[in-house]
Amino acid sequence: MQRAKAAPGLVGPSCYACNCRAPGDACGYAARAAGVAGEGSGWPASKCRTAGWCRRTGSHSIRVRPSRRALAAHAGAARFAFNHMLAHVAAVTSQRAAERSYGVPDDQLTPAQGWSLPALRREWNRRKDVAAPWWPECSKEAYNTGLDSLARALRNWCDSRDGRRAGPRARFPRFRSRRAGKVSCRFTTGMIRVEPDRHHITLPRLGTIRTHESTRKLARRLEAGTARILSATIRRQGARWFCLVPGDRGRKARPAHAPQSVFPVCGCGCGGGRSAGRGRARRYPDRASTGTAVAAAAQGRLTRLQRQAARQHGPFDPGTPYQAGAVTAVAATQARIIRLYTHAASIRRDVLHKATTTLASQHQVIVVETLNVAGCSARAGHASGV
Repeated sequence: MQRAKAAPGLVGPSCYACNCRAPGDACGYAARAAGVAGEGSGWPASKCRTAGWCRRTGSHSIRVRPSRRALAAHAGAARFAFNHMLAHVAAVTSQRAAERSYGVPDDQLTPAQGWSLPALRREWNRRKDVAAPWWPECSKEAYNTGLDSLARALRNWCDSRDGRRAGPRARFPRFRSRRAGKVSCRFTTGMIRVEPDRHHITLPRLGTIRTHESTRKLARRLEAGTARILSATIRRQGARWFCLVPGDRGRKARPAHAPQSVFPVCGCGCGGGRSAGRGRARRYPDRASTGTAVAAAAQGRLTRLQRQAARQHGPFDPGTPYQAGAVTAVAATQARIIRLYTHAASIRRDVLHKATTTLASQHQVIVVETLNVAGCSARAGHASGV
């Protein structure tokens, strides 16, 4: 059994396989990875990963035409479970507070509703036949996604209120709308498989779904045994659906022929988009391809489309809450606006990813400027440049 080394910044030994801060001899997963029996170790093996592996995520665009209704149904089921149980938690909390104000003894109060994921799941299973009689149409993982999000939100609010959570104070969870917020569903159990033809992904209850791009990079890793799928998440970004496949992959060593900077230490500042090393400044990346430049170029088209959407009004129909003849035109214009926003965001994300990869591969030490990004974004005229 390889002995664990002390992780930087931690006191005492840490599990070399997963950094779970358990001694190397007490980690069940690490023991099994090294060929040693892990029974009786007293440490949950599900929390550990094998030595030399890291957690990464690959994104694959799903062809949505044949499965748009099913994908939206699973995301809607997650939102419904979140809102239903949030209303139940709020009602129970308010009822108990009212009963205390009336002088009811604690042993006679309405039974409290637990905020943990197992407690929320038990209550949901008891209520789902009445609250959602259509629940068999979607995978159980869809409802578990909403319940897990609610449990995390309630825990963050409670920890922030009690001073156990750093950062800005978290607010009590609010109901989710179908028109705002992220639309996603996560699968952790069931059949999650990349098909051999490199163009299909199989998910629980959704079946086999065709992808836009090839999945050969992930499939080759799975066939070689250097990767394993842990879960899959379907998410809508703009007008497209994506399938995020996180998993454990073997760590890749930096090749000897990779370009190296002559300056091992690099300092990065967010203000001017420059990174400096030993008195010399270099722009990562070029201004023509930065997210700020992309946002400025798209601003003119965005203004034109928003004015076009504001002018698309037909004659008022008293029988409907909408204006006749304008629904289709407004929907088409809004779809173009969404595509424009998504295009600018994708370019900015790609540029930042390439810049950070270049910095990490060419320098040994990177010093980042401490910057109040939230304060800079709040200033008028500076939000698009940060």
